[in-house]
Amino acid sequence: MIHRIVASEQIGRMLRCLMFVACFRTGLMAQDHAGANGPASSFTMQVKHIMGFEGISSNLNGELSIQDDALRFAKRGGPCVQIAIGSIQDVFLGLEDKQVGGTPMAVTRAAVPFGGGRVVGLFAHKKYETVTLQYIDSDGGLHGAIFQLEKGQAQVLENELETDGVHITRPADQTNAQETKK
Repeated sequence: MIHRIVASEQIGRMLRCLMFVACFRTGLMAQDHAGANGPASSFTMQVKHIMGFEGISSNLNGELSIQDDALRFAKRGGPCVQIAIGSIQDVFLGLEDKQVGGTPMAVTRAAVPFGGGRVVGLFAHKKYETVTLQYIDSDGGLHGAIFQLEKGQAQVLENELETDGVHITRPADQTNAQETKK
């Protein structure tokens, strides 16, 4: 009886080691195939299309990517809209915040006594970043598109577009320009 228990423990250990090796090998094979299929998209992120791209409805969540010198926005399983990176004239970055919680949060803020609703309001905001693209279409018309990103993602998009030679206008640049006009 004791011999069977020891043997089953050894078999269990061997099976765990084999499973670890199999998983590790599968991971290595997946990496090799990804490199063999050619260069993947250098950049992809989840964004919300606020407005601007033709053929795409407003306030639509999707994926923004840079592939083959084009900036593409696509909803999962939906149409893909793309513009050439060379047609982008300027990119404006912004930081916004919005109140979250809807009606329940508003009722809670109103119900808290002694001005405590203001304290609740401090925590009822979510910060996000906006990116506005100014681009020229194939007919020579000037267009714009606005995207909402999670906080911190605009820096990644900015770096990707700057490496492709696109001009970026940062919020600090906008305030400095307004101060010099005064």
